[in-house]
Amino acid sequence: MLSKRAYNFNAGPAALPLKVLERAQAEFVDFRNTGMSIMEMSHRGAVYESVHNEAQERILRLLGNPEGYKVLFLQGGASTQFAMIPMNFLGEGKTGSYVMTGSWADKALKEAKLVGETHVAASSKESSYMSLPNLSNLELPESSAYLHVTSNETIEGVQFQSYPSTGNVPLIADMSSDIFCRPLDITQFGMVYAGAQKNLGPSGVTVVIAREELLADSPGHIPTMLRYSTFLSNNSLYNTPPSFSVYMVNEVVKWIEEEGGLSGIEAKNRDKAGLLYQTIDNSGGFYKGCADTESRSLMNVTFRLATEELEKLFAKESEQAGFIGLKGHRSVGGLRASIYNAVPYESCSALADFMGDFQKRHG
Repeated sequence: MLSKRAYNFNAGPAALPLKVLERAQAEFVDFRNTGMSIMEMSHRGAVYESVHNEAQERILRLLGNPEGYKVLFLQGGASTQFAMIPMNFLGEGKTGSYVMTGSWADKALKEAKLVGETHVAASSKESSYMSLPNLSNLELPESSAYLHVTSNETIEGVQFQSYPSTGNVPLIADMSSDIFCRPLDITQFGMVYAGAQKNLGPSGVTVVIAREELLADSPGHIPTMLRYSTFLSNNSLYNTPPSFSVYMVNEVVKWIEEEGGLSGIEAKNRDKAGLLYQTIDNSGGFYKGCADTESRSLMNVTFRLATEELEKLFAKESEQAGFIGLKGHRSVGGLRASIYNAVPYESCSALADFMGDFQKRHG
């Protein structure tokens, strides 16, 4: 018998689907009658490799089996990708172009500057990153090796609703916090990447989905483990992979399929986000959304109260009521509900009820 589950609004590591956790629990000690946990078996063995390959196949199937794309399983999170991307793609005379939309885009740009030439193609810094820049008339340097965007900024709570056409310049997206929250036309992108711990599984594995030609020809002068070609040519099995995390990614993607695929997941996410934004907008100013309405995220609902003292009281009382992770990021303060795919509607409904009650008592 399960004890009461917390209302988990953590920004990452974040909620996982209960059905997935229960499946993993059932298979934890004895995986497929091997007498071993999947964490105990060789990554060179047929049992683990079948799971590894199945996870790659499921991911591509969810995207419509796009021709010419490969899935890699890496480690180091998105933060390592911030460095790997310029190390692999910023050859001599090349420029990395970046769209500045918030804290994570800023981190990506800073790493690229350590490697080579960079260019800020667009920025919403003037709005304190509470809106998104217009990308309809982008002008990229001819030397651009890629254009990098952050699809969803977890700290500020803004998310792209569409993506620019970049012609021959590959579009690369950090989708760590919103991958598979809605349908995705992967053919718009040269590469997307995501740390798993928000929408794909537990921490420990980073998923890269990219055109094969981008991955195949990494520079020989960079360390072996920082070359995409190393992982491509070895099916992400050059060294020991994070086997349990890959297994969990496979189970989460299976769950997404069972929930109606990306369209089914999007409908649920819009219902959840709509409920919370409606609660904010109908509060008469007691709650104030941080992000501009047109840029609001489906995944991270950020809001403020009139004073920091009231926000601290909200955080304290909500935690006492079983709500976890509602404090805003320490860099910006305020409050934030991260409502990733696995957060059930019931948790959002309970939060909306709590917000209404809190307003009645303190408004």
